[in-house]
Amino acid sequence: MMNEANQILKNLNAGQYAPIYFLQGEESYYIDLISNFIESNALDEAAKGFNQIILYGKDVRISDILNNAKRFPMMSDRQVVIVKEAQNIFDFGKEAGDKQLMAYLENPLPSTILVFCYKHKKLDSRKKMSKAIEKHSVMFISKKLYDNQVPDWIRDYFRQKNYKITDKGVFMLADFIGNNLERLSNEIDKMLINFKEKIDIDDHVIQKYIGISKEYNVFELQKAVIFREVLKANKIINYFESNPKNNPVIPIIAVLYGFFSKLLIVHSTNDKSDNNLASILKVNRFFVRDYITAARNYPVNKVVRVIHDLRHADLQSKGVNANNIPDGQILKELIFKIMH
Repeated sequence: MMNEANQILKNLNAGQYAPIYFLQGEESYYIDLISNFIESNALDEAAKGFNQIILYGKDVRISDILNNAKRFPMMSDRQVVIVKEAQNIFDFGKEAGDKQLMAYLENPLPSTILVFCYKHKKLDSRKKMSKAIEKHSVMFISKKLYDNQVPDWIRDYFRQKNYKITDKGVFMLADFIGNNLERLSNEIDKMLINFKEKIDIDDHVIQKYIGISKEYNVFELQKAVIFREVLKANKIINYFESNPKNNPVIPIIAVLYGFFSKLLIVHSTNDKSDNNLASILKVNRFFVRDYITAARNYPVNKVVRVIHDLRHADLQSKGVNANNIPDGQILKELIFKIMH
């Protein structure tokens, strides 16, 4: 996916624009990256006022989009029409709208660059419309990265910025932020603003500028649970309870639920080699040892009970049969049940 996006951007940088782009998928980062490049660079500033049109899917029908796309540019060689939130177009996927769009796909106006930003979902590739779009446009599918792909993405992002980052720094970012590429890129960019010279980015820099507490964060809590370090776990949840705004309980439960769900997979897998576990869990080999340790400390029957307790705590945190129990109390009871 990253290579496909880079190839599209390479062509755009070379001034090679296609008449139609259809950018779709669950990961909005690359959709925005490509559409923003076209919006910023396809026309010079003087031409944008007359020849750049931004539409929003919820406000338009296919006919509105095509009426703009069929218009000839004014005092310019091209015009740009960008449809943001295209997944909300009322008559996209309906017979009348699809018929109009199919006709335009087969005979687009060469002087128009038409961009569809179809976010958080993708077309059914079996449908006639999807096949037509794939045939007659630059179609790009932006998929969510698996957790084990995030460290390489982070390294590549720093490489593009001409910075080096340590392995520990990579995994800290991957752990803390996850696979949300938009948030990852924003946090990295905000951090790098602080440096005039190209320094090596390590875990200390990340802790300072991204605000990850070295001792009190959900991943240190998970580590304490894995190794059954009761005292450390209690210190962390007491810290969370005293800082509830910065440590909401629902994401904490979600992280623990994700870990124990994968731990259940470890127990059901015969081949527990590092490579096999990294593959089936979709995590980096760096984290496999944690799962092996947890599997020793939490037998399969205990893992099943823990998952039940996590689901119950999740419902409580959302007000279901909770009787106004404070988040801190929910977390304390949950960690006690997990570790005893």
